[in-house]
Amino acid sequence: MKLIILDRDGVINYDSDQFIKSPDEWKPIPGSLEAIARLCQADYRVVVATNQSGVGRGLFEMSTLNAIHDKMHKAVVLAGGRIDAIFFCPHEAGADCHCRKPKSGMLEEISARYNVDLKGVPAVGDSLRDLQPAARLGAQPILVLTGKGMKTQAAGGLPEGTQIYPDLAAVVAELV
Repeated sequence: MKLIILDRDGVINYDSDQFIKSPDEWKPIPGSLEAIARLCQADYRVVVATNQSGVGRGLFEMSTLNAIHDKMHKAVVLAGGRIDAIFFCPHEAGADCHCRKPKSGMLEEISARYNVDLKGVPAVGDSLRDLQPAARLGAQPILVLTGKGMKTQAAGGLPEGTQIYPDLAAVVAELV
């Protein structure tokens, strides 16, 4: 099974420092939906792993997060692809949970759910906290320069072996 793990905000859709708090605020980055469709056509299982502390902070309800994800699913389907699963951490940054990236709980759950070793599995993100758990678990960390990616690259300290691409479409062009 070919698996790829994508962060949501800044990889698939535009990010916001004020959080994506409604379906109206969720806007795909040009080329990202088509890139996911290409992955599906190449028999990849596409999984999203995303921190969503806005739920824990009370900025939006779980029903709103579900509506945002429903919009994302429908947009990907209209582009000819699918997202197999969305894993998310609803906790605030200060919470001592194991699922919030940069901790590795969410990726460990993906590994267990799909019964797959993450060694070499592409894990695409726009921030250091997306790349760190991937590297710890042997996945291939990939930084995209969309979202917070350019700031992340400029700050340095990327995990060894991190690949860097302009956006998700460029990642997929290399993979398939």
